[in-house]
Amino acid sequence: MNGRDARLTNGQDRERRPPCVCNTLRMVSRAVTQLYDDVLRPSGLRVTQFSILTIIAHRGEANLKQLEATLAVDQTTLTRSLNLLERDRVIERVPHPDGRIKAMRLTSKGRRALETARPLWARVQHTVLRELGTTAWADVQRRLAHLLRVAVKKRRPSRGGRRVQPSPARSGRALVAG
Repeated sequence: MNGRDARLTNGQDRERRPPCVCNTLRMVSRAVTQLYDDVLRPSGLRVTQFSILTIIAHRGEANLKQLEATLAVDQTTLTRSLNLLERDRVIERVPHPDGRIKAMRLTSKGRRALETARPLWARVQHTVLRELGTTAWADVQRRLAHLLRVAVKKRRPSRGGRRVQPSPARSGRALVAG
């Protein structure tokens, strides 16, 4: 074992290595998600549900592929979230000429929940942007969009051979706005 190997095993180099990008992003994501969830709690929605409902409301109805592409989320996770929203009667399935397509729209309960959540979301969004600064946030968005493109490009295809591709909505603008 050379001197460098000894340093790696005894921890001397740990302080010199930059923090793991993935771990840092996940940590920030969890903390920000918890902040938004706390503020949205009176609406009965979590921020992930708010994002889904916002997209469906904007489109009038949305299918699984549209939501998957817009949110950059895998089909399993999205289906689980949609099933919970459907169970709670916040969304409902819409018949589609192609029976393989699963389209959803908001129910009246979903529209009410979204109406309640929007000002709460706006309040926490304003707070975060005030603390971070709009110029800094624009820079972060640009850098994160680039990181998303790099990560998707470098990622190996899943077993099904498909990758979630960054859509134009995710390549430089806010992921979801209320």
